[in-house]
Amino acid sequence: MFNSSLFAQASAEIDSERQAELLHLLKQDCGSCHGLTMKGGLGPALLPENLTGKPVSFLTYTILEGRPGTAMPPWKFLLKPEEAEWLAGVLVRGELR
Repeated sequence: MFNSSLFAQASAEIDSERQAELLHLLKQDCGSCHGLTMKGGLGPALLPENLTGKPVSFLTYTILEGRPGTAMPPWKFLLKPEEAEWLAGVLVRGELR
């Protein structure tokens, strides 16, 4: 289950300018494989209903470390752990705008 208090904490640590940059990254870079509307493509769909049962910690780890043997690259060289957690929270909560 999603822990909204952790998401709120991660949000508080990331300023609004960086949040806007992260949303752009999510739409453009992640969207290039997962679909611009996150409905899937080369990579699986990243809509809340597709992420049910996947903990934010699992999604955060996947963002940071990638998925060996797949096209999913690690983003740990560009994102801080709290930024990856924030992105995972955005996806789980369906807050991509």
